[in-house]
Amino acid sequence: MIRINLNIAIVDMTTAKSRGRNILMCGNSTVSSNLTVGKDFIVKKTDFEWNDSERASVLGSFYWLHWALQLPGGLLARQFGAKRVFGLSNLFMFIMSLLMPVLARWDIKGLIVARVLQGFVGGMAWPSVHHLTAHWVPPNKRSKFITAYFGSSIGVAFTFPFCGFILERWGWSYVFYTTGLIGMVWFLAWWMFVYDTPAQHPYISEVELVHITSSLTDVVSTKKLPIPWKAVLTCVPFWIALSIQWSTGWALHTLMTQTPTYLVLMFGWNPEKIGLWSGIPHFTRFVFSLCLSFAIDSLMATGQYSRTCVRKISTTICTVVQALLIVAIVYSGCDPVLVNGFLLLAMTASGASTSGPLSIMVDLSPNFASVLQGFSGITGVIPGMISPFVLSYFTNDNNTLEAWQHFFALSGVLIAIPGLLYNFIGSSELQSWNNPIPAADPELASTNRNTTAKK
Repeated sequence: MIRINLNIAIVDMTTAKSRGRNILMCGNSTVSSNLTVGKDFIVKKTDFEWNDSERASVLGSFYWLHWALQLPGGLLARQFGAKRVFGLSNLFMFIMSLLMPVLARWDIKGLIVARVLQGFVGGMAWPSVHHLTAHWVPPNKRSKFITAYFGSSIGVAFTFPFCGFILERWGWSYVFYTTGLIGMVWFLAWWMFVYDTPAQHPYISEVELVHITSSLTDVVSTKKLPIPWKAVLTCVPFWIALSIQWSTGWALHTLMTQTPTYLVLMFGWNPEKIGLWSGIPHFTRFVFSLCLSFAIDSLMATGQYSRTCVRKISTTICTVVQALLIVAIVYSGCDPVLVNGFLLLAMTASGASTSGPLSIMVDLSPNFASVLQGFSGITGVIPGMISPFVLSYFTNDNNTLEAWQHFFALSGVLIAIPGLLYNFIGSSELQSWNNPIPAADPELASTNRNTTAKK
């Protein structure tokens, strides 16, 4: 919610530039010789006159330093627990959201600084969640649990139409106020009900505690193990997994960040309608993610399919298939049914990432999942940082259909290639370095040999 509230608010804060010609628009009525608008388009003065480069800076600034605390976030979760790291980093982002209207009216630089700080501190959040997953979830149940990560999709599905509703009635400032206050309420619930490990939970039953801890005995150590940096950085499956994070990151940021602007330029819809059609695909994304995760876990439970095999199925859907659908969006012309249909399918396909890319890091090494996710987070946010600038390079204050087609075609290539690479040489099997073997610890060495043999 906090990450994407600006993506919808910006359509009311400023308008895209066109150098006085060829602004991209479909519709049935004309207000000038070079601007055509749809019936839902409302022409009104906006608060800020930003060019494409400034818009790109505002939209991309969240990710400029978002990578910086990804790896430290994983390490901090190991040291202080995911409850504190995830909760407090989100609390900071909520507070900054409440300050953004004042900072934006003061100067665009103030807004950019606020977004940079949000992204910087928020970078600790997701790596710490993998620490929770590794300590709470049995290996063959991870796909379903990681689907809970896509509660963020429900948040986005709600945020886009909700913010569109607010924009139409009270203006963009209240988008930041409302989402910030909702976040504060969430933080209170998180702090009251979340615990880092099953053993710390005051209300867990003995049966449930034994079930969880016994299923993790062979893969998650109760000791704080030294991180095998050399083994991690020379692990080919790890680097292939990172490339997939780039792929899915580019796809998600393209759909979340660029789509609202594309729809308003394409059809001239008002913010409320833009919010609705931008939000619905995120709901279908969550539903598909949930259904696919059950199917994937069921396949693994049969014992006939390896973990790598089922991860490849999911990864192909959220990379290669999604890439084709994203390209189809911009080549659908002025047909709103086709454009929104392909948008819906593309975002739905990204739901496969919970049972594919998001699960791979925990598969490779549950003991160091938060550390691996730190690297993964760095890789995944880079597209969010550079994607707006790549788009502004193609449009250059001249939003033509051809410029948008070039951007989406490039996006399709960047999304598909890592998925194909994983299908050829990727792996999701438990790595031997998951249990570093101290020379004087023969018991741990025996556990490591037994675990590797089982996998």
